[in-house]
Amino acid sequence: MQLIGMLDSPYVRRVAISLQLLGLPFSHQSVSVFSAFDRFLDINPVVKAPTLICDDGGLMMDSGLILEFAEAHPHKRRSLVPTDLAALQASLQVIGLALAAAEKTVQIVYEHKLRPAEKLHQPWLARVTGQLLAAYEGLEREFEKRPLQLRSATIDQATLTTAVVWYFSRDMLPDLIEEAAYPALAALSRAAEALPEFAAAPSGDATYRQP
Repeated sequence: MQLIGMLDSPYVRRVAISLQLLGLPFSHQSVSVFSAFDRFLDINPVVKAPTLICDDGGLMMDSGLILEFAEAHPHKRRSLVPTDLAALQASLQVIGLALAAAEKTVQIVYEHKLRPAEKLHQPWLARVTGQLLAAYEGLEREFEKRPLQLRSATIDQATLTTAVVWYFSRDMLPDLIEEAAYPALAALSRAAEALPEFAAAPSGDATYRQP
């Protein structure tokens, strides 16, 4: 399998880390949907990251769908999501908060970077910012209740996705998302980034290399 997309995207990075933890081998091409649009177009006409090129040449898009496929793979080492219905519900609630935070971070970044300053829509920014902070407040409440014992053998998708998205938001919006306001998430991020699977797929323009 080949993973296409840059690791500065939390969606690409969560897939790269998940595939490692699932024990599914893959290669990675760090291709930007912006600066390398034409190159990405040759791979996937939709130009959506992440894109996964399956072993049979088929293309898959959207991190959630890619991870659903990976979880169904017969050669996976273990699962990152629980099978018990109540535990699955709790896991998906956390993942939903984390993905909402990722989406709102992207919207804020795009509003500032892609729209001329004189055309910034402040009511929209205020609304999206409120949604972002609400998502992180919910995640902080969740993870302040959990013991911080992260290991590659036991980390789950909810924790993984939260850690990846938090790092992304902090990197893109450091003045808005302050560590002091979210100590549990800051501690979670430090512990997660120390895991070998996170280190092998660092956020940025690097390319994943199997450790």
